[in-house]
Amino acid sequence: MDLWVRVFILVACLLPAIVECKVRQYQFNVVMKNTTRLCSTKSIVTINGKFPGPTIYAREDDTVLIRVINRVKYNVSIHWHGVRQLRTGWADGPAYITQCPIQPGHSYVYNFTITGQRGTLLWHAHILWLRATLHGALVILPKLGVPYPFPKPDHEAVVVLGEWWKSDTEAVINEALKSGLAPNVSDAHTINGHPGPVSNCPSTGGGFTLNVSPGKTYMLRLINAALNEELFFKIAGHKLNVVEVDATYVKPFKTDTVLIAPGQTTNVIVVADQGAGKYMLAASPFLDTPIVAVDNMTATATLHYSGTLASSPTTFTSTPPRNATPVANNFVNSLRSLNSKKYPAKVPQKVDHSLFFTVGLGINPCPSCKAGNGSRAVASINNVTFVMPTIALLQAHVFKIKGVFTTDFPANPPFAFNYTGTPPANLATTTGTKVYKLPYNSTVQVVLQDTGIIAPENIPSAWIQLWQFQSKNRS
Repeated sequence: MDLWVRVFILVACLLPAIVECKVRQYQFNVVMKNTTRLCSTKSIVTINGKFPGPTIYAREDDTVLIRVINRVKYNVSIHWHGVRQLRTGWADGPAYITQCPIQPGHSYVYNFTITGQRGTLLWHAHILWLRATLHGALVILPKLGVPYPFPKPDHEAVVVLGEWWKSDTEAVINEALKSGLAPNVSDAHTINGHPGPVSNCPSTGGGFTLNVSPGKTYMLRLINAALNEELFFKIAGHKLNVVEVDATYVKPFKTDTVLIAPGQTTNVIVVADQGAGKYMLAASPFLDTPIVAVDNMTATATLHYSGTLASSPTTFTSTPPRNATPVANNFVNSLRSLNSKKYPAKVPQKVDHSLFFTVGLGINPCPSCKAGNGSRAVASINNVTFVMPTIALLQAHVFKIKGVFTTDFPANPPFAFNYTGTPPANLATTTGTKVYKLPYNSTVQVVLQDTGIIAPENIPSAWIQLWQFQSKNRS
């Protein structure tokens, strides 16, 4: 253990009235592991040889220390998706944004305190496409003695949804960047790392099994760790009582279908109230843009009641069509803040900065992109396509390194048009490493507006989103 870690723990324990002595320590060894799916074996990047990776458990107000040791050939960084990094920006994880990546043979200690959050989040690699297999759950339990705002379930289980490529995912994204075209879609979706039975690959097996006892309640911590696709999730014959989304309690509501976007989490309560038997869990894609390719494979798993023979038939469920917009809208429109006395919805009444971000695609010249006829599809916000620096932005800011970024990111689109209608004739974007600077403790409102350029796609959870937050980091 590092000397500074020992000092931190000693100070925390000597001041029990100020700091609870709860320091959670983990070691992540980034290693390769041969893994077989869909009758094909490849070497994948894992944490401690596990896919999905290990679950991190902590309580609200705990300090978490994770030593990441890179034992593979790739540069690596880990992002703690959704954790409010208050004054701990160095621990956030996006490569070349808050840190330089961890080089092969090197290590890095992520050190952050979980403040004002409880629920389910996730961690994943934040460089290249390594997050395809380098991901796992981050479970934040309430403070000791603080109950859930709903009846405590009898049991809990983490359910990670993902994607699987037979090919090397780094080769997939590199080919896309070289060609200028969209990357190939995945070969299957997964539930806790398994696609479930596949007709053309009998040796795949039955996949993940969730064992339950009649009459008991189960909280499933659903995580979408897929790279690109929103997913529907269902359990045959069972209702899902939604109680939390993205580590935020919501007004509970029951549904038979959950919609969950990449990087999002949803906690649902399931009552084992059906007859003994086996019931299908299903994860299938949602995409209501007809011209964009999607992996149509449905991942399946099994809810297995105790006392049920393994040879018993499984009760199946039908999945929504991939373009089931009404099903998606019904779920999204059901979400409401819990807004209780203990967990109020505190909406700032005064806004210091109001930002309007249009999110969309564009077409830029790329002479070497032969497959793309000399052009490349790019993403943009306010018509700016981000150029990844070679020095981390936070490092450049703190140490005043010039020439890494500029502070002229536009607060509004450069020109207005019908964002969901006919796109402008010129689809080219500007490029640059631009940031928008905010004063410490300012209240910021961000409106995210999707555009119909090339193909209309929905921003996760809503076509238009309004965010309000306070900037709580300073150098």
